[in-house]
Amino acid sequence: MPLARVGSKPVDGGHYIIDGNERNQLVEQHPDLKPFIRPFVGGHELINGGDRWIFCLQNAAPEQMRHWPEVRRKIEQVRHYRESEGGALARSLAETPCEFHVTVFPKVPFLAIPEVSSERRDYVPIGWLNPPTIPSNQIIVVENATIEMFGILASRMHMAWLRHIGGRLESRYRYSTGIVYNTFPWPDANKAQSEKVQKLAQAVLDARSKFPNATFADLYDADIMKPELRHAHHALDAAVDRLYRAAEFPSDRDRVEHLFGLYERLVAPLMATPRSHRRRAKTRSTPPA
Repeated sequence: MPLARVGSKPVDGGHYIIDGNERNQLVEQHPDLKPFIRPFVGGHELINGGDRWIFCLQNAAPEQMRHWPEVRRKIEQVRHYRESEGGALARSLAETPCEFHVTVFPKVPFLAIPEVSSERRDYVPIGWLNPPTIPSNQIIVVENATIEMFGILASRMHMAWLRHIGGRLESRYRYSTGIVYNTFPWPDANKAQSEKVQKLAQAVLDARSKFPNATFADLYDADIMKPELRHAHHALDAAVDRLYRAAEFPSDRDRVEHLFGLYERLVAPLMATPRSHRRRAKTRSTPPA
């Protein structure tokens, strides 16, 4: 499957992050600054909305920066934060204050999964974001994802996997690449099954689009989730379940037990050690007479 990774981590003490009003004022004063201030979306903004922007100065020319006094001040603030306040990691970055610790600038539309989501939701809100948006390290990024992938990740099957093996922040779900995404046993689907999942995944997106002013927090509130969106998810859930087996799953426990059976079969070849390797290892470990 496509690589999943965390988004950008600036380690800037918050100095490179601004709101929409400050961004508009700066761009009005310095139009050439516009490409270097990009929308910045973390888990909170993905779910609840927001208007955050971040300076991305990695490719700005020195002669340009000379004419941006406000930007120069922010660079100095970041350098000071990294030298004096940010700890060992920040100090290691102090000599390059225009660089991020982790830089993820997607060039194509990408699937965004919030790292933390309320346990009250039946589904983790997952959606697509587009460049030039910069995802923060509170977002799991999957570039080159397909709508079929979206359908499987947004399904009850994947939610059952997350609930049982994912981490928690207090009681909230905590999604991770290593524990949740990379270990998830993906189904083998034939063409007809894939097309059905794609169609039903698009139906979920279409149901969301009927409420363009609603945030994910609004759409996926368990108490006020709109019937058309819930019905679209239920239809998608049933189709994804049938990718794994023809018989229905009575509960999430049954889903997870089935997934663990698949997982064990998938990792068995990786865990097996050839007998010849074991013999050589035993010989090496035998002390001399």
